[in-house]
Order: sequence, then C-alpha cells, then structure tokens
Amino acid sequence: MAERAALEELVRLQGERVRALKQQKAKAEKIEEEVAKLLKLKAQLGPDEGKQKFVLKTPKGTRDYSPRQMAVREKVFDVIINCFKRHGAEVIDTPVFELKETLTGKYGEDSKLIYDLKDQGGELLSLRYDLTVPFARYLAMNKLTNIKRYHIAKVYRRDNPAMTRGRYREFYQCDFDIAGQFDSMIPDAECLKIMCEILSSLQLGNFLVKVNDRRILDGMFAICGVPDSKFRTICSSVDKLDKVSWEEVKNEMVGEKGLAPEVADRIGDYVQQHGGVSLVEQLLHDPKLSQNKQALEGLGDLKLLFQYLTLFGIADKISFDLSLARGLDYYTGVIYEAVLLQTPVRAGEEPLGMGSVAAGGRYDGLVGMFDPKGRKVPCVGLSIGVERIFSIVEQRLEALEEKVRTTETQVLVASAQKKLLEERLKLVSELWDAGIKAELLYKKNPKLLNQLQYCEEAGIPLVAIIGEQELKDGVIKLRSVASREEVDVRREDLVEEIKKRTSQPLCIC
Repeated sequence: MAERAALEELVRLQGERVRALKQQKAKAEKIEEEVAKLLKLKAQLGPDEGKQKFVLKTPKGTRDYSPRQMAVREKVFDVIINCFKRHGAEVIDTPVFELKETLTGKYGEDSKLIYDLKDQGGELLSLRYDLTVPFARYLAMNKLTNIKRYHIAKVYRRDNPAMTRGRYREFYQCDFDIAGQFDSMIPDAECLKIMCEILSSLQLGNFLVKVNDRRILDGMFAICGVPDSKFRTICSSVDKLDKVSWEEVKNEMVGEKGLAPEVADRIGDYVQQHGGVSLVEQLLHDPKLSQNKQALEGLGDLKLLFQYLTLFGIADKISFDLSLARGLDYYTGVIYEAVLLQTPVRAGEEPLGMGSVAAGGRYDGLVGMFDPKGRKVPCVGLSIGVERIFSIVEQRLEALEEKVRTTETQVLVASAQKKLLEERLKLVSELWDAGIKAELLYKKNPKLLNQLQYCEEAGIPLVAIIGEQELKDGVIKLRSVASREEVDVRREDLVEEIKKRTSQPLCIC
C-alpha cells in the first residue's frame, strides 16, 4: 500500500509538471518528454482494482432542472392548471407504477417501451407509460361513471431519447379528461377548445390542430382491402406520415408488413388529403367510403364537431387530416394532435410542422377492459406535451437573453449601520407573519452596498432599510431597487405598502 501511495504521489507531481509546462508554452519536445515520463509512471501504477470508475451523470433520457428552468416550468404549469380549473376540472393522483397486467395490451406497438420492474413481493409491476390507462383503471376500480379531471405527473418510456427536441424517458404529462355519457361531440369540442386556449396563452407561435376519427380510418382500411388482422399495424405506419414521405410509408406497408401494393395505393389516395369541413362533406359523398357504416358515423360526428368548433371560435385552427392515426390501441373515435408551425421560407409554401405539442382523443372502451362486467364509460381527453413546450420556451428566453426570476421575494430587509441584526430579525419575522415574501443576508453587519447588489442580482424589487434614525422615528425607509427612489413608511403601514407596490404578477416568459 505504501509503495502504491508513493507512486500515486509521483504521478500527481509529474502531472502538475506537465500542466505547468503547457501553461508556460514550453517547447513541444520538452512537453512530450515529460508526458512520456508521466505515462511510464501511470503504467507502473497499473489499474486500481479496489476503485471502480464512477461517472457522475443523470441516467439516459433524464435531466436535472436548475432554479431558472424550474421557474419556467412553474409558469407553464400555472397557465395549464388555470385553464383546466377554468373548465371545471377536479384533480386526482395515481401510483407511479401499476400492475403489469393493467398496462399490457393497451398501447399497440408501443408496448415494448414500457419499463418493467423486478418482481416485488409477488407482484409484477411496470412504471406507468401514460396517465390515461391508470385513469381508466381508477374509474373502473371506484365504479365512477362521471368525472371531469386533470392529472399532472411523470410518466416513463424506454424510448430513444432526443433531449434537444424535448423527448425523454422520464417526463411530465398534463392530462384533462371528461368521463361520462353525454350528447355527441360536446365534450370533444371542449377538449379542443382547451388545447387551443393553452397553446395561445403560452404564446408559442402559430399552431394547427389535426383532427381525424379512428372509425373513418378503420372504414377506409376496410374499403381499401386491408385485412382486419393488419388494421392496427397499418395504422401505426400511416401515423408516420408527419415525419416521413408517403413513399417511405408505402415501402414499410408493402415490404415489411406484407400489404399488397394496390391496397397501399388506394390508402395513399385518401391519407394524403387534408382540409376543413368541406373535406368532411366531400367524403360523406364518396361513393366507397359513404357505404361503410363506421366511416359514415365518424364523418357525421366530425361534421357536428366542426359546427361546435365554429361556435367556440377555433375552427380556423383545426384541420381534418386523414393521415392522423395516433398509434395507441385504445382510441375509438375522434383523435387530434396539435403541432407548432414554422413560418414558410418562401411565399406560397405551406407552413411546416415542428412536432406534436398536444394530443388526445376519444376512448370509449378502455374503462370496460377493467370492469368485471365490461361496463363501458365513454371518455375523451387531451394531453399537453409539456417537455417540448419547456424546451421551446427555454430556447426563446436564451435567444432573447431574458432574465428569469427564480424566487418570488418581495423585499429584502437591510440595515444601513452596524449592530442592527436584532432589529432586522424582528422586522423580517413581522413581514413573514404578515404573509410577505422577505429575505435578509446571513451576516451580522453586512455592507449596505452588498445588500443592494444582492437585490439587483436576485431581481428583488424592494429594500426595507433600518437605520438608527429610522428606529427613533418609528419608520422604515422603503427603497425601490429599479428607480432608487426612497420613502419613509410608518412601521405599522409597511406591510400594506409592500403589498401595494408588488401586486403586479411576475412574468417570466
């Protein structure tokens, strides 16, 4: 052990010698000579079997959030939660893991992305993949047939992460769902209204909500000649049309999934169409599609949906898009997805989609899968893709070099002279008891300049300054950090004066 310690010390000293030579910009030959000595010493040292190399990092597809990033997140969450509450939603929570059988068979081809946990005391468990299946389990378990709820929590997917585009393995979902038997398309229209309200409030730029119906898709597959057994797998191929070309999707259908080329061509004639209510009308009179009962029901509901969306004032944000498929198995009716639009480079070009930031749809059969008697509870909902939204807001703030406040402190209690710690402690306690967000520096005799500089750096708008003269006069000197204006305020009036001056909400985005 002593020999190893001596060698380690020699390696350390030789490393310092090499670093010093590099800093002094010594001759290359001299540096190479010393590096060779260092490598020789390291070779003598050999590997330390007792020590394992430990890389300090977060697991793949996860991240830490700094105070600045958390301030942005809280602001985004506030906008979303206020909207959900404005529409009358209650809040629930469910466990972060579920019985494996609860999640099995609900996500189609995405089931492979579920994180399974090791056997824990006789129960096979998995981390939740979304908040919708746990919500359906909650409804069935509690025999609920009617609820409007929101749920904001983390979910987990064993996906290939793309951190810069807001795709993680651990991420938040913000869900809003309406469960219950109601008249057709009224709850669905409200979900789309909520989606538009949130995206407009967050000021992310132009967006478009694509709408389709699983019944239209299934009817279309049937008339095009897709075998029943291939509906779901062909559906997941069609869902890729927002990312890859039709030719690539067709090659996947024919080459990988064994679909006849002429069937794929017939599908292509439909799924490359998008528009508004006029396209719905056109397809209602399509000689083949109008003969399919499922498709006809879906088109009828979409026509009604567009009437309600017009009344809500959001029809111009909605596009009926036959390529929208939403790969999840549990959808049964209307489906939708919101994408942000990039401004066209040239005049006359269509805006480009930047990826989904919200999605949802109707799932009338999911609760029945958990009910012992198979009783169905119709449900419709939406999920806001907050991670992608966080990435966009963060990038925007960095581009604007905008300062983000990470605390909500209204006032710093400061002193202008020495030996006033006790008075500062008394005053800050009075302010805390009155509900004022206040701080003080943890020094007995801080310099006034240091206290004012702290306010500048932290974005604290006010300073309550105590001095010997102020104590005699029964006043506190209240200083505005921005304008540097100072006023004497009677101690008993201080709380109201601070509230009056800091009543404006703090905006960070």
